[in-house]
Amino acid sequence: MTTTDATTGYDAYATGDDAASGRVFSTGGQDWDDVVRAVKEAGDEQLVINMGPQHPSTHGVLRLILTLDGETVTEARVGIGYLHTGIEKNMEYRTWTQGTTFCTRMDYLAPIFNETAYCLGVERLLGITDQIPERAQVIRVMMMELNRISSHLVAIATFGLELGATTVMLNGFIEREYTLDIFELVTGLRMNMGYVRPGGVAQDLPPGSIDRIQEYLHRMPKRLKQMRKLLDANPVYVARTRDVAYLDLTGCMSLGVTGPMLRATGLPWDLRKAQPYCGYETYDFDVHTQDSCDVYGRYLVRMAEMEESLKIIEQCLDRLTSGSAKSGPVMVEDKKVGWPAQLAIGTDGMGNSPAHIAHIMGTSMEALIHHFKLVTEGFRVPAGQAYAAVESPRGELGVHVVSDGGTRPYRAHFRDPSFTHLQAVAAMAEGGMVADVIAAVASIDPVMGGVDR
Repeated sequence: MTTTDATTGYDAYATGDDAASGRVFSTGGQDWDDVVRAVKEAGDEQLVINMGPQHPSTHGVLRLILTLDGETVTEARVGIGYLHTGIEKNMEYRTWTQGTTFCTRMDYLAPIFNETAYCLGVERLLGITDQIPERAQVIRVMMMELNRISSHLVAIATFGLELGATTVMLNGFIEREYTLDIFELVTGLRMNMGYVRPGGVAQDLPPGSIDRIQEYLHRMPKRLKQMRKLLDANPVYVARTRDVAYLDLTGCMSLGVTGPMLRATGLPWDLRKAQPYCGYETYDFDVHTQDSCDVYGRYLVRMAEMEESLKIIEQCLDRLTSGSAKSGPVMVEDKKVGWPAQLAIGTDGMGNSPAHIAHIMGTSMEALIHHFKLVTEGFRVPAGQAYAAVESPRGELGVHVVSDGGTRPYRAHFRDPSFTHLQAVAAMAEGGMVADVIAAVASIDPVMGGVDR
């Protein structure tokens, strides 16, 4: 942590009004009381410091400019833009299907949600929302709930580490590994899968995946209970989180806050219930809330959501093994949209099956043409615009897609909850202690890939 060097007029990260005026103090890991004492002895009443953009407690490349009076935060400003990827602009130069490969990398802890929100928007433009096969919808729901668990595990694990609870961090990341193993089995990748495609999903569940997920459902409830034992009633953890970073319902509504932060104020707003998609209205689960409006309440909401996600995954498995989604296609039947034209993979798990290759190369000229055009040009989407949103681990993740009638998006803009929620940092941190800034930011659970896109 270093202060801004306004005396010399140089600050590697300052722009415009970011630079403060006054004496410069540099800190190198010494006791914070020594820093505060030096400031008081120098006669300065306030201290302006940079927290980040490299500090590990700032969740990546987030910069906080804090004005301190002793250990009290009098002003907190957020600096973003250190991880801009140009994802939205890049999507304008790729086909609609290739767009999933880009948007999955935004919020890199919730790739399945990025893909699903985007594909729902594209499907609305195509007018095929009601044509998506049931099996594909069930797989989407199952993968999203697995992704919700893996994301919340990272949120709680890193939060524990930032407050000094290394055991919680280790447990959280260990359990996340089991989730990523399932992702790898089903999609071939642990993160940024590009698995959800316009019209369905890239391929059906491979052999052994159902058994692996059932083992996961058997293991996770016990592991979540163990994490609760470490934190729920831990006096140190409760002291660092209860009545810290207060943000009530009025503040959330004013700032556009959604997700666990909103539900921690007592409002049961969840898009899976309020504006169902992918058939969520047919699943039995509860929307958990707390009324504490603090960091501790947000933690409890996330823990309860993981337990509800396990219930949804179990219902998905029932439908995939013995219900109406036991068999059937996983991509829309329209050969001019479905990617690839026929979903069947080879014995090595790679590429199209020999039977499909023989079909398009030897017996069906029409199938070959469809396959060739899908791969090289992509399908055309009628001109228009649409908005679709899903309930991601951090809140409402929406996408506004615009088509000019071509094979590429004219515009794809995402409403990422991390971007929206960062404006709440000032409301939660100002007036509190500098040590509580870490807890405030961690309770937002921002992912900078979704902010700088």
